[in-house]
Amino acid sequence: MEENKENVKEEKTSKKENKKIHHLEEELEKAKAELNEWKNKYYMAYADLQNEKKMYEKEHQEMVKYRAAGFVEDLMPALDAFHVALQIKPDDQKMQNFLTGFEYIYKNILTVLENEGVAKLEPSLHAKFDASYMHALDSEESEEEPNTVIKVLSVGYKLKDRIIRPAMVIVARKKEVKDAKTEDLNNSSQKN
Repeated sequence: MEENKENVKEEKTSKKENKKIHHLEEELEKAKAELNEWKNKYYMAYADLQNEKKMYEKEHQEMVKYRAAGFVEDLMPALDAFHVALQIKPDDQKMQNFLTGFEYIYKNILTVLENEGVAKLEPSLHAKFDASYMHALDSEESEEEPNTVIKVLSVGYKLKDRIIRPAMVIVARKKEVKDAKTEDLNNSSQKN
């Protein structure tokens, strides 16, 4: 009987230990699941942080790359004034000397801007209109081929690969051929 009591006692102890072991195993599984959840959250947060860092670096590089854009925009009226002034060819020697000085200053300013990545966009006359860097303000009837530049009103500027201001141009359009019958009808209706 004593052996039986001991067996029962051992069974109770064994059951208690098994319950404890089972409970500890459950706790361990829960802890592992929680660990995996926190690992995933950590990796997601780390990935988000890396993406933010890359985005910030890209924005910073863009900002540095195009830092002169506002300055160039503010400088454009002065550059336009130089450009217009240098188109004049005076007869007076004194004025010619002033113009030579202005041309020197203008070229120096353009050199400094070129060193910063600014390029002047000056389409040539008779060139095909290109909407990527030109803005057609008007069109005029002309003997020229349609959509060719017949007048450059102002030069454009770009900074690196970004257009700051397109060149302002006037393009050619085909001359309208008036029909003689339509012209006669118009003239006769105006007389009445």
